[in-house]
Amino acid sequence: MKNKPYKLLEFFLIFVIAPISFAIEFPVLIKIGIGIIGFAYIIFILLKVEENKFKVSQHLNWKQFCRHTLLKLLIIAIVTVLYVFIMDKENLFVMPLQKTLVWVIILFVYSFFSVYPQELIYRTFFFQRYQYLFKNDSLFILVNALLFSLAHLFFRNALVIILTFIGGILFALTFKKTKSTLLVSIEHAIYGCWLFTVGMGEMLGFPT
Repeated sequence: MKNKPYKLLEFFLIFVIAPISFAIEFPVLIKIGIGIIGFAYIIFILLKVEENKFKVSQHLNWKQFCRHTLLKLLIIAIVTVLYVFIMDKENLFVMPLQKTLVWVIILFVYSFFSVYPQELIYRTFFFQRYQYLFKNDSLFILVNALLFSLAHLFFRNALVIILTFIGGILFALTFKKTKSTLLVSIEHAIYGCWLFTVGMGEMLGFPT
């Protein structure tokens, strides 16, 4: 499957047509079916075509990763605390303080059933299948971030689109540097869980 036209069609169907279709009104069961088939195809390609072993590398620079991630989290924390304080003060840290059990459940489900599949699709699969199509690394990172934000179009929320675009750039840069689905998933989970923690769940369209 090194055929360029095939990969371009694959790229267009998975990362453009499917996300846009999810933002259109049609039966949820059909959307779920499309999602399951698409994800199964991606896993098949990663295992059988790209021959991924899904093993954790023994040479990951955990110290550097933790240092960089915590620094970015600190900046994100300062900005988001100020944002929620100004825009919706009543919800600032309301989840961990007043709805602790719901908060814990959301963080668990989000981290394991949303973050990891997203990173398999938008970083592991995307980078291995399409990076060679782009001669410019910056353009490749930008396209990845744009398509990652497009995947969240079904929320119909401008703030979600902006945040996922920024997150897409951060995650793409991390994956480009580390080549680790595990590390980029941890980073993604940390930032996403923080948004729920600080009180941005309702702003982002999540029922809390």
